[in-house]
Parts: sequence; C-alpha cells; structure tokens
Amino acid sequence: MKKFKNIILVIVVSLFAFSCEDGIDDITKVDPGADATAPIIKVNYPLEGTKIQVKEIVTSINIQFEVTDDIEIGKIDVFIDNVKIVEFSEFKDYRRAIKEYLHTNLTNGAHVLKIVATDIEGKATIKLINFEKVSPYTTLFNGEVLYMSFDGDYLDLISFKTASKVGTPGFTTASFAGLNAYKGATDSYLTFPTTGLLSAEFSAGFWYKVDASPDRSGILTIGKDDNRTQGFRLFREGSGAKQRIKLNVGTGNGESWNDGGEIDVAAGQWVYVAFTISPINTKIYFNGILMNTAGTGASVDWSGCNSMSIGSGAPTFSYWDHKSDKSSIDELRIFNKALSQSEIQNIINVTNPYTPKYAGETFYMPFNGTNTELITNTEASKIGLPTFAGSGFSGGNSYKGATDSYLTYPINGLFGNEFSGSFWYKVNGTPDRSGILVVGNNVPENRNQGFRLFREGSPTNQRLKLNVGTGNGESWNDGGVIDVTAGEWVHVVFTVSQTKSTIYFNGVEMLSSTLSTKVDWTGCNSLSIGSGAPTFSYWDHKSDQSNLDELRLFNKALSLTEVQKIYNDK
Repeated sequence: MKKFKNIILVIVVSLFAFSCEDGIDDITKVDPGADATAPIIKVNYPLEGTKIQVKEIVTSINIQFEVTDDIEIGKIDVFIDNVKIVEFSEFKDYRRAIKEYLHTNLTNGAHVLKIVATDIEGKATIKLINFEKVSPYTTLFNGEVLYMSFDGDYLDLISFKTASKVGTPGFTTASFAGLNAYKGATDSYLTFPTTGLLSAEFSAGFWYKVDASPDRSGILTIGKDDNRTQGFRLFREGSGAKQRIKLNVGTGNGESWNDGGEIDVAAGQWVYVAFTISPINTKIYFNGILMNTAGTGASVDWSGCNSMSIGSGAPTFSYWDHKSDKSSIDELRIFNKALSQSEIQNIINVTNPYTPKYAGETFYMPFNGTNTELITNTEASKIGLPTFAGSGFSGGNSYKGATDSYLTYPINGLFGNEFSGSFWYKVNGTPDRSGILVVGNNVPENRNQGFRLFREGSPTNQRLKLNVGTGNGESWNDGGVIDVTAGEWVHVVFTVSQTKSTIYFNGVEMLSSTLSTKVDWTGCNSLSIGSGAPTFSYWDHKSDQSNLDELRLFNKALSLTEVQKIYNDK
C-alpha cells in the first residue's frame, strides 16, 4: 500500500512538471529601465498651515507621508526645523514607502517639516511643510463657552471635548477661515454634551454656506424629545433659490417661532448667522444685521436637554424632514448670554477683519447696526442719540441723524495733504441746513483749518457745499443740488488735492474749486459725522437728520476713474 501511494505521488509531480513546461511561460527578467526621475513625496500630515492647539505646552505629532520612485528609493530623512529626527533606509516595497513617525517633543511656535527622499542614484527631492503649535485657545469674547474651528477635527477648544460623529460627517477645504470647515453628509451629524453651555440667556454664531439640497434640514438642535417645549431648533426651509433660517424655542408650557430671514442660495456666499435667546425674545442676525425678532413669553426650558446636534435636527427634530444638513459650517461659537447687535458685529470684525477695498482707503464705516470703523475696529463716540435706519443703501442699516445728535471720531492717520470722502446719502430737507462731515479746531468761527462738508436749501432742493481751510485763508466749493422730493440715495464724493477741491454726485463731477495752498490741519483732532458741531455749528449748520451709509475716507485725491469705480461697485 505504501508503494502504491508513492507511485501516485510521482505521477502527480510529473504531471505538474509537465504542465509547467507546456502552457505556462517561463518567468523572465524585465529590465527596469533608466532611473529617469527623482522621488515624489506626498505629505498627509501635517498639511501646509496646520495649527496644532492642545492644552499641553509640549506635545506629540504623528508625521504621515508617502514616497514613490520610478526605480528604487535609497533613503528618506525627516527634519523638523533643520534637525534630523529620523532616517529610513530599509523598505519592503523599494518603489513605494508609506511611513509614519511620532515626534514627541513639539513645542509652541512656528515649525518647518522637511522631508528629503533620495533614490539609489542620488537624485533627491525636498518637501517643506510649514505648520504651527499654538498656545491653548483663550476666549475672545464675553460669555463665550464653546468654540469649534473645524480645522480637521470636531474639538471644542474651550473644554477640549470632541464632538461625537453620527454617520460620516466630513470637512471641506473650501472653508471660511483656517484649513477646513464642517461639511454635512446624508444621515450624518455631530453630537456634543450640553454641560456648561445652557443658561437663561443663550446665543450662537457661525459662518454658514448653505446647500439647498435637501430643501430643508436642521442646523443646530438642543431638545429633550420630539416635544418642542424644551430647548431650541435652528433649521432651514425653502427652495433651490432661497433658504429661510428659522428658530423654534421651547418655553416649558409652550413654544416660540422666529421666521428669521432668507439666504440667497445662488450667491454661494458665506453668511454669518447668529441668534440670541432671552426670557423676552429671540433674534436672528445675518452678517450682523437683524433679520427678525420674536417674543418668547417666558425663559427657554432646558429640562432634559443633555445633547446638542450640529448639522441636523436629529434625533429630536428629524420630523417634517428636518434631518441632516449638507451645508458647510465654520467657526461655531456659543455664548451664555443674549448678545447685542454691536457684540455680534464685533465678533465679525475681530474674526474677519476688514481689508481696505480701494487704494488709499483709511476709514470704512458701513453702519450695519454699529458705529464701528472697520479698518481699526474702533467705535465712534456718540453725542446725543443718533440712530440707525432699517433700510440702508447696501441692504443693511444706515446712519440716521437726530436732533442735537452726531458722531465723533479721532482723525489720527486719516488725512494728509490730499484726501477724499465717499458715502451714500439720502437727504432730509428738514432742517433747511446742517453739517455733514466736519473737521475743525477749537478756535471759534475759524474756517482756516480742516474742512466742512455741509448742505443748505429748501424742503425741495438741497445744495451740498465744501469749505477747506488753507492756513491763512479758505476755499469754497458750491458743489451741486440734490432733489429732496426724489427721495433717492445719491453717491457723494469730495476730493481735496493741493490745488483744488471737487464734488461728485453718482460718479459725475458737479464742481471744482481752486486752493491757493494745501489744507491746514493745525489744531484739528476730531471728525464730526452728521453735524457741523462743535466747530461749525454757527449759521445753523447743526445736526443732520438725513441718512448716510457706506462712509469711506482716503488719504489721496481720488481720480474720476476711481470715483466712478466706487460708484459702480454699488
């Protein structure tokens, strides 16, 4: 029997050998060819601009990268700040190396990761990545209790707790700020414990780029169950063209609805959405502009509200199809107070500082609910009770003058030997004269320093004029006339060079007047907005009850082309 088994084994081996000889090609050596290119390096972490923010002063970083070569990798050297931290010289796959290295001594500050990959013929590639280890986040705003930057993680930088994922939410590099933003996905969202976040007053703000598909979704939700008498629900509803942001707040025995405002989907822009909840009312703001106010009748009831959902109405408000949101969210902040409009505008100004739009621009005040100059983020001082009109030229608010009321602002750094001013203006013919923009000194009835832009006329026509002080004299420009009865916004620009002044309406020159010499600023410290007071209140050039919007100042005399560009940018 044993001999028979051996015979069968010999036959099987013989057949296998025969099949290898007949029908299957021999393995032949392939020439790899010439070594034509240097290695290719792909760094997966850290990325260019990465900011590592943890509690520890010294932390670790897991460096992740991939190197490929057309023939064979010789070695890979890894440096941080030009100090070699590791070298790789043995590779299982000699053409492709996927590597990780945990560096355990990363300190605060800016750093440069350098990876040098060399092939067997000595050709080398160098890859540089700039990244930063920053200090733990310090709250920037009064009442701030949560801040998520979404820069590649779901970490609250105040509590250092990380939100939990449901489904597969992700990130987009098309962020508003930083490296990434939250990007929603179908049946996906984040949850975060509400411990330390809830109070009788509550606010949240974030940058939002809406995705209108599906046509409705939840955005931020804190609830107890499917009953809307606890917590709140911020959500959206609409179409592919417009999406309305709404807020529902539970007050224990009832609920409050705020129909908010609409976002233009087609614009594809980031919008700063903020909402506030107090025992009296709720408010919704877009880009610092109040959209709608709704009464609450009672304080928000937080009973049983243990978790916040980000990017969905689920699990407590998924009915009516308020499910996951595919939109992008960035820079989420929560506050334990009902923010004022000026506080919301300040958050926008601090986190998204204004960059001058035009050459020579030294001052920009859009009057969107605040009197803040955005280049320096400085608030103008109020005299009396100047207010805001709800419909400014730019769609938000505008400055609205009142009797014996105006703004003052320090002029340091604003003006030079040449200067200009630009603003949108809806004139009020009552009173029949007033100051508009004035810079003077404290010498009574002295017009030899600074300038005075003012108006005079009747309830039907108002003439805008300019007076410029030249040290030993003054120059007058009688400007042009605005039809009061038309009730229209007019774009007003005035320019002052060392030889002349010019006034423009809607990009068209009204009048130029010569100057004997340059403007004299001796003793001039302050700009008055909306009045001739305190240095030009004589001849009844006092407070102006007109509307003023989009005020800009320049340290140059604008050309006609520049004036028309500003006008056409409306």
